[in-house]
Amino acid sequence: MSKSKILLEKLTSLLAQGLISYKDLSNEVINIIKSQRDEIILKMKISTKEETDILKRRIEKLENEINKLKKNKRTKKVKKS
Repeated sequence: MSKSKILLEKLTSLLAQGLISYKDLSNEVINIIKSQRDEIILKMKISTKEETDILKRRIEKLENEINKLKKNKRTKKVKKS
């Protein structure tokens, strides 16, 4: 509770002085929320969309290689006499 009081006091003093505008304030709030979101993602060890897409492509490539190897193994079987 004391942290929120301190934050509110700082914001009210800045607004009273006219140092920031509404747009600056909204941008600052958005930046704070984004940084908290990123912090949570790091703590949870969640990958980003780009990382997930890269991993999906790598998995698809490996699956294709496995399928090719399986096909080659089937065709190269030799009859034993």
